[in-house]
Amino acid sequence: MGLAESLTSLRSALAEAHFPLALPDRSAAQQIVRQINGQLDDYVLPRLVNLEAPLLAVVGGSTGAGKSTLVNSLIGRVVSKPGVIRPTTRSPVLVHNPADAHWFADDRVLPGLIRSKVSSEDQRSLQLVAESTLPQGLAILDAPDIDSIVEENRLLATQLLDAADLWLFITSAARYADAVPWEFLHTAASRGAALAVVLDRVPPAAMSVVPSDLGRMMTDNGLADAPLFAVPETIVDDLGLLPDAAVAPVRGYLATLAADKDARQHIVQRTLDGAIASMTGRAPEVAGALDSQREVAEQLAGDAQKAFAEAARSVAVQSADGTLLRGEVLSRWHDYVGTGDLMRGLDRGVGRVRDRIAGFFKGNSQRAEQVGVAAGSGLEALIIGEVAAAVERAVVAWKSNPAGRELVVRYPELGRSSDDLGAGASRAIRDWQADVLNLVADEGKGKRTSARVAALSVNGVGAALMLVIFVSTGGLTGAEGGVAVGTTVLAQRLLESVFGDEAVRKLAKTAKEELDARVEGLMAGELVRFTRVIDELGVGPDDAEAVRQAVLSVEKARTGGASLPKGASMRPDEIEAPGQPAALPRSAGRSPVELEQLPADSGEIVDAELVPDEKEGGEQ
Repeated sequence: MGLAESLTSLRSALAEAHFPLALPDRSAAQQIVRQINGQLDDYVLPRLVNLEAPLLAVVGGSTGAGKSTLVNSLIGRVVSKPGVIRPTTRSPVLVHNPADAHWFADDRVLPGLIRSKVSSEDQRSLQLVAESTLPQGLAILDAPDIDSIVEENRLLATQLLDAADLWLFITSAARYADAVPWEFLHTAASRGAALAVVLDRVPPAAMSVVPSDLGRMMTDNGLADAPLFAVPETIVDDLGLLPDAAVAPVRGYLATLAADKDARQHIVQRTLDGAIASMTGRAPEVAGALDSQREVAEQLAGDAQKAFAEAARSVAVQSADGTLLRGEVLSRWHDYVGTGDLMRGLDRGVGRVRDRIAGFFKGNSQRAEQVGVAAGSGLEALIIGEVAAAVERAVVAWKSNPAGRELVVRYPELGRSSDDLGAGASRAIRDWQADVLNLVADEGKGKRTSARVAALSVNGVGAALMLVIFVSTGGLTGAEGGVAVGTTVLAQRLLESVFGDEAVRKLAKTAKEELDARVEGLMAGELVRFTRVIDELGVGPDDAEAVRQAVLSVEKARTGGASLPKGASMRPDEIEAPGQPAALPRSAGRSPVELEQLPADSGEIVDAELVPDEKEGGEQ
């Protein structure tokens, strides 16, 4: 896979990354995705396809640093109107040679900005200015203030700098140590971007101090190889242009780059490689954040699953430990069979008891149905109560997590059972009771057994089977427990007299398993309200791995020979162009002045000390 193709895959993987849960690393990851994909769209992918395109130098810096004044002075006329009132709200200006117009007229670079020939206050537009005095192969873009009080200005400045082959960073003698400029300079250092720094508005008396101090700071922060130009504070002409001598070193540096194809390619390759390396260094943070999204989503889903699994387990236990053999169920059973004489007659033999019960049951099928109704009501109440407890447990668990807490607020209906739970529970119990009667009917298909079942009625035998199930694990105590145990023993003996003890155990086991399965189905129906919320978040299980694989592909393409060669940034005195370099224009009416090279503790400082012309008015 080639470098461009692997970068496109990385862009796709990042574009599909979603961060719906409010986790601590979400904002940072989203910002990284925006920055990487924005730089891929605005600069890296277009530049890889068009390595021969002109070098784009983006002029950026702090408010009032003199960016527009410097751009105008480099060109020799006003092409970017300086803003007097802050913050300025105008479109950025890109100056290019007319022969290079085709490189910038379409959306090859900065595709999100609308091309325009005139200045406007629409920050979504890019003003293109054709200037024949600007050497072919070089374009200069004047960007908004990086520290503007308007957020849109700051975001646009960052976007434009990310689309630069060369950062021409402007700061002033009064603000060169401010935090905001250094944030951008640190970014440039971390990405290996080609960078040149212009220290503007340096008081003549401080020319031997301030540039050296900035050079020292640049060295301490990994920018020792970046050219540093010092522009003195001086007067400007009627057009607001600086004297030629003040900007001559910067103009010469850019003109030499424009004339030297190899030098331009060196800058482009360095910036491209630095940008790509920065992307592969930052993208794993996105993968880590995606891992966090998946882990928390799984945790929330697991918390809900545990809550409803516990509810199903609780119903399974309580529907077998005698909990349901209380109150109405016992009363209806006693109404149906009586207990006194029958209990006393248990020792006389099951056959006699069966005959006695059979005689009593004749015509009492309706009472048997009432036993089933009472048992169903108790079971329904148990299920509804356990669902409510499960909902509460799940919500409490979710609220213990900030991301889950946000979901509970977003979906308040999660805090209560579903509206149709009662109807669903009632239907499930009726279906289960029908299953029990079918089990009894199927087991009693033999002639002898069928006669016994008919004598007792299917409903009666089914009711007895339910009672046996409800106390199959024991656990009852107290007076009521004693009555329930006796009642169950009676039902057990009755069933054994009809089917035999092995068949009764089989019937009870099957009926209990079917009850548990129906309860689990009800719980699953309530659980799905929680899991559906998680599913709708769109957190993919493979999103993080897709990003990691894309990063590996990019790194493989770079190390496999598809990468761009690295190299240190070039100081102005290190660039040697064959032949006479193309010259940027000089302002009309200006005469050259003496340039004095001032010593510096570190870095390469090129500056000019200007002797003011008393005939010229105005200050920079």
